[in-house]
Amino acid sequence: MSDAVELFLKEAIGLHSGTVGSSVIDHAVKQRMNACRMTDIQIYRQHLATSFQERQELINAVIVPETWFFRDREAFATVSRHLQATPGLDRPIRLLSVPCSTGEEPFSIAISLFEAGFAAEDFRIDAIDVSSQNLEKAERAIYGRNSFRGGDLGFCAGYFDNVDVGLQPNARVRAQVTFIRANLFEWILPIGQGFYDIIFCRNLLIYFDRDTQEKALHRLGGWLSPAGLLLVGPGESGIPATCGYVSIRSPRAFAFRKAERPTGNPQPSPFARSIAAAGMRRPKPVPAMKEMPARPFSTPRIIKEIPTVPSVDRAAASLAAIERAADTGRLAEARQTADAHLTQFGPSSEIFYLMGLISDADGAAEEAIQNYRKALYLAPDHAETLAHLGLLLQRRGDSAAARALAGRLAKIEQRKRKS
Repeated sequence: MSDAVELFLKEAIGLHSGTVGSSVIDHAVKQRMNACRMTDIQIYRQHLATSFQERQELINAVIVPETWFFRDREAFATVSRHLQATPGLDRPIRLLSVPCSTGEEPFSIAISLFEAGFAAEDFRIDAIDVSSQNLEKAERAIYGRNSFRGGDLGFCAGYFDNVDVGLQPNARVRAQVTFIRANLFEWILPIGQGFYDIIFCRNLLIYFDRDTQEKALHRLGGWLSPAGLLLVGPGESGIPATCGYVSIRSPRAFAFRKAERPTGNPQPSPFARSIAAAGMRRPKPVPAMKEMPARPFSTPRIIKEIPTVPSVDRAAASLAAIERAADTGRLAEARQTADAHLTQFGPSSEIFYLMGLISDADGAAEEAIQNYRKALYLAPDHAETLAHLGLLLQRRGDSAAARALAGRLAKIEQRKRKS
């Protein structure tokens, strides 16, 4: 039913259906068909092809926002420290939030910079999103309980006004943010606007396939100043390193800068990047080919210290350390070790599976779902991930998706019994 719609979403906004599940897209299509009073999918597809408004409404239906104020708090602290420590920045400092969802992230950025001592004239924030519905909520800027999570809500004092149905960032905070409806792959920076010093692009790349991730990161890199920072989500922290970025190694911030590219030094080929992204061990370079780029997930220092231990063994030892920390309840340590593993060894189904377990145990359901889906993207038959994701979706009330995963798991078990 949804093949043509899945293709439209892939071409329009880069959404890879495997990351959200066909059931989510089918539900959105049924919702829109009911709204249009249509029962024939062929007629709806024709309507979708000719109506800009309907294409926007379908995008709104598929994109379900999951955000809150100061999500991944260390990211905001890292940005403040970076801007304070970077001399010679033009004023105003330029920041971008993409996708900005319903506005919690860009308003959090503004509050964090005010808290760090920056004045209103020192910075401006652009916030773009493809969903017109999200932007309507962001511009209304009235937030209920779900937008405020965690025990530390001290940031509310002095920055929010009480309104009848919730809290609203005050006029000083709202004035720092400009909301723009735009598609990441189509938006063009206004002439003369200049580069961004900070780009937040968190929890978007996980919804793309590998080619679209590379395209997105290349586009973002063209908007980022040479000394700027790109911040991604926890489940995406292994991706930028395969596309010309280097981590600044700030724990729990998931922040990267563009790698310097010396003249005459060839960059890793797309094939080499795909090997690193899959968590595979790269072959040893042939001695005569000294111009080959170094392995992106290790350093000369580590190679010299452990010359006889294969990288696959070190990766396995790292995964075991993460699992031990999680099993004994040391979740913060497990998270930090997992982040370091991603930086050194790159993405793999096993590391995203463990990150999903850690997030699940820590009560971060959405983060857990994203990590489990990333694991399945790399290894569609990863039985443990299928089982845990199914249980989590069942707890969240998505019975249809849970049943679909259970069906996939049953087929895997059947194949094992036959073999």
